[in-house]
Amino acid sequence: MPVPSPNLYPDFNTVRLSHVEFTVKNLAASRAFWVDTLGLQISGEEPGALYLRAMEERGHHCVVLRQGDKPTANVLGFKVWDEADLDRAEAWFKAKGRPTSWIDRPYQGRTLLTSDLFGVPLEFYARMDRLPPIHQKYALYKGVKPLRIDHFNTFTPDVDASVAFWNDMGFRVTEYTEDEDSGRLWAAWMHRKGGVHDMAFTNGLGPRLHHTAFWVPTPLNIIDLLDLMATTGYVANIERGPGRHGISNAFFLYILDPDGHRIEIYCSDYQTVDPDLEPIKWDLKDPQRQTLWGAPAPRSWFEHGSLFAGLEPREAVLKAQPIIAP
Repeated sequence: MPVPSPNLYPDFNTVRLSHVEFTVKNLAASRAFWVDTLGLQISGEEPGALYLRAMEERGHHCVVLRQGDKPTANVLGFKVWDEADLDRAEAWFKAKGRPTSWIDRPYQGRTLLTSDLFGVPLEFYARMDRLPPIHQKYALYKGVKPLRIDHFNTFTPDVDASVAFWNDMGFRVTEYTEDEDSGRLWAAWMHRKGGVHDMAFTNGLGPRLHHTAFWVPTPLNIIDLLDLMATTGYVANIERGPGRHGISNAFFLYILDPDGHRIEIYCSDYQTVDPDLEPIKWDLKDPQRQTLWGAPAPRSWFEHGSLFAGLEPREAVLKAQPIIAP
């Protein structure tokens, strides 16, 4: 199926992705990983929950970790332009047949809880508590020196359907992988904020969260993290990389937190602000689409993902497979 024409005037204005909430089994172990190793900053604590932000972020949090019995991804958060956009978003999701409710979230203003066509839990807000800037407090920088949350990638059972839904929301395709035999999409990268993606979709058992990505200043930050993880008990948590993607041109590393939630550390992508920018097409059989250089992705990268709380994933419509490392 062809990539849909971008919807440049959506019913409501999403600014960017904002945050993710995970359930973790051991909050102390998660804190040691996310704070002491990765270098995210603690912005709030309460019994059974930890709120984190990256170094350039003024919003209160980009990650919420909650203690629980079973590791899950609970919600993906997005910021809209203003309060009126929240009301327009509610009407849009209702028109799509999706459930909507207004919920209370710590540190956030009025928040709309809903889901996409496959049930991925989403929340939208216009206002989050602002914190003082810390990007020039260099004594706080540690770990991989994460500057900001960059994107989500989800497994979906039907990439074409996911792209059509999110395109109608105003997310624009920057790059995509097409299976030449069927003409269907195997993966797609979509943005709002002017980078390569805020949301990406990968063909597979879904919906599940494939990874959450954080943007860092340079590839050397990634090398520093590898040295740190290899000498502090986390060498087994290094899953893939470092390398450079063909898609997005990003220098990357994929790691797993203590509960198996996948994190991408990411830099060197490019700007996509122009509304008439044509998306880049990749063939599924092109080995450089996923890895311009570096080792091929392991099987776990195509099969493992975080379950969304309360959602039962379904098999993918498209059965085609890319190159997988032995």
